[in-house]
Amino acid sequence: QVRLVESGGGLVQAGGSLRLSCLASGRILSSHHMGWFRQAPGKDREFVARISWSAGFTYHGDSVKGRFTISRDTAKNTVYLQMNSLKPEDTAVYYCAAGMVATTTSNLYNYWGQGTQVTVSS
Repeated sequence: QVRLVESGGGLVQAGGSLRLSCLASGRILSSHHMGWFRQAPGKDREFVARISWSAGFTYHGDSVKGRFTISRDTAKNTVYLQMNSLKPEDTAVYYCAAGMVATTTSNLYNYWGQGTQVTVSS
């Protein structure tokens, strides 16, 4: 029903910035919530940020608060993750997700992209 495609990952030095994009196709409902998660090798999938599609309410995980900002452009069906002051521990595959529940729990989201790699060198 919903197709999500992430882009914008890459290799940056510590302290640098990247902006990830998540382009959604198919039927996007006003009641949808969009989330960003990340997963490093050998670690569980970690919540990064979420946003309500309709109202634009945002919530950010403690590990990225003050450095990362989630936003959306409803006209473009796109969700963004602006990442500033990047640290080596931010290195992970970043995934975009969509669901009907405002949650930080990954298994409550219904749709997922394939991920984009972010690597931060020290």
